[in-house]
Amino acid sequence: MATKMWWTIFLAVPVFLSAALGGTELIANRDSWSAGQHPVQMVQRVFSGHQLDSTQLYRRVWQLIREDYYDQTYNGQSWARWEHRYDGKLKTLDDSHKAIESMLASLGDRYTRFLDREAFDDEKSQIDAHLYGIGVQIGVDKTHKIVVIAPIEGTPAAKAGLMPADEIAEINGKSTKGLSVEDAARQIKGPINTQVILTILRSKQRLKIPIVRAEIPIKAVQTAKMLDKDIGYIRLSSFISQQASKEMKDALAKLSGARGIILDLRQNPGGLLTNAIDISNMFLDGGNIVSTVDRDGYKTPAMSDGKPISHQPMVVLIDQGSASASEITGGALRDNGRAALVGQKTFGKGLVQGINRLEDGSGVNITIARYLTPNDTDINKKGITPDHSIELSDKDYQEGKGPWWLDPDGPTVKRSPEDKRDIQLAKAVEVLKAKIGGQSVAVEPK
Repeated sequence: MATKMWWTIFLAVPVFLSAALGGTELIANRDSWSAGQHPVQMVQRVFSGHQLDSTQLYRRVWQLIREDYYDQTYNGQSWARWEHRYDGKLKTLDDSHKAIESMLASLGDRYTRFLDREAFDDEKSQIDAHLYGIGVQIGVDKTHKIVVIAPIEGTPAAKAGLMPADEIAEINGKSTKGLSVEDAARQIKGPINTQVILTILRSKQRLKIPIVRAEIPIKAVQTAKMLDKDIGYIRLSSFISQQASKEMKDALAKLSGARGIILDLRQNPGGLLTNAIDISNMFLDGGNIVSTVDRDGYKTPAMSDGKPISHQPMVVLIDQGSASASEITGGALRDNGRAALVGQKTFGKGLVQGINRLEDGSGVNITIARYLTPNDTDINKKGITPDHSIELSDKDYQEGKGPWWLDPDGPTVKRSPEDKRDIQLAKAVEVLKAKIGGQSVAVEPK
């Protein structure tokens, strides 16, 4: 019986258990896309159901890259050179996987990568909302060290006091030197109620932190409340879950009496493209949300359906941790004149990946397109500069002036968005109140 290759478009995956810096991407079943909503033409492939041998598996990935990879120069090389490079040398599937990784590395694209069966299953588990581990987003910094991007609020990692930029030097006493993000994630995760001990380097401190693993809940809307009688505040921490759009609708219904809305996308590394489109739609009465440009230069816009559920003035908070789906949403709302952006320049991930499930249960993520904001701005590796720039120094973070949920005194100290110590949020409130009052606020120079 023939089997369908699992092919879908996705954006950024916040890394609960594993991720490359800036995001790998989440899986969404292609059948969930409604007609006319998908910004990229879908390609359905049917492969034979028999198990491929190691050479055939390698050749399958080579073929996918040749047909789908967005850069037809293949990083300035002849792709044909890889087709028969390992003929007669691949004796096992493990050999094939290593050869595939070497071939993909030649593209120089951190987002086009091989996933073994476990990593592929992890990605699927994120969209299914069944995650097990400690609840931390990890990545690799420029010096190839494993670092914490952010702990997930309410998880064992957050309760244990892990902080952004912490270097994970050891996992259960074993050095992380030379480990990939996926390798580190495999060592960190494990069965519920078991313990992992992380050795953390923070400034000049070396800390051993024991953490008990648990099921990690996925909740897109972390906070939805009134800051005062006029300002409604929504913190959207991810675009991962299939429930993200529903959670946003519920949050807007809860804040229907607000005269203005602040949407906080700081430290939101992205998620499903469908969620970015749906959530942007909630605020737009028309216009383009995002355009994708495929390998042949064909540009396809995703247009707003023109049926907003919120008409309140709004401000969007962004920072260097806002990536991909966050950048699409922020760009759509700013370019359509719907919202002002406050905070710091975003991460700058403007590439779209497709995920392909291979016959042995492993998978390969392939960059198949780039996206543009409604004003045709390519933000890849550039990011989006806010209208009102509020930079944060190390001292600001130490004094609790950064995002209110990143408390420098640890997880036992209760912070709230109303405490007015978060200077970026304070600026967003200022800008929004001026918009409500019909006043103009000077735009800081970029």
